[in-house]
Amino acid sequence: MKNKIISVVIPAYNEEQSIGKVVDAIDRNLVNHVIVVNNNSTDNTVEVAKNTGAIVLDEKRKGYGWACLKGIDKCEELQTEIIVFLDGDFSDYPEEIKDVIAPILENDMDMVIGSRVLGKREKGSLTPQQIFGNSLATKLIRLFYGAKFTDLGPFRAMKFDSLQTLGMADKTYGWTIEMQIKAVKKKMKFCEVPVNYKRRIGVSKVSGTVKGTILAGIKIIFAVFKYRF
Repeated sequence: MKNKIISVVIPAYNEEQSIGKVVDAIDRNLVNHVIVVNNNSTDNTVEVAKNTGAIVLDEKRKGYGWACLKGIDKCEELQTEIIVFLDGDFSDYPEEIKDVIAPILENDMDMVIGSRVLGKREKGSLTPQQIFGNSLATKLIRLFYGAKFTDLGPFRAMKFDSLQTLGMADKTYGWTIEMQIKAVKKKMKFCEVPVNYKRRIGVSKVSGTVKGTILAGIKIIFAVFKYRF
């Protein structure tokens, strides 16, 4: 594992209570670079992240995709070979990074999705709308693209050169489904691994609001048909 340059990208918007816990839980003997992308936070996210020793970038344009794209640019500069995406709310278990990247190292997978559906979930960690949305989206992907997924979870890893061929473009809620559909269309090798999931610290900016839930749902369903053609 030490022969591969591994970078973790963590988009963060107002995560001052959790971002330090996330970064501190990452095995720095395994991961070469931890990149926190501050997505226009109005709290002390930046200060807390800097105190952990992470590389902290600023992306003023609001949107999960914008933050991820900023992190990808930095990963290219750092000659990253495996990129890991992780949320900044401490709902994932960063110590499971080794399990998420293992299929890339051992079985030459291009992309690995950490599935919360296959893992153990703390009660209340996924909202009913998240469960429904994931189920509907993955069923549509299977129907239209013939690919079996159980989750659109943000905890995922990918060979960096494979990711670069996808031409990722979504700037907001459709980032994860875009990656999965494009990887399938390019006939990349992918798999899922179980990851555990707990209730996040703070309130979700997407599923925690009616507006966020509706917009995310529309964007995800639209993506299923957008990349079909």
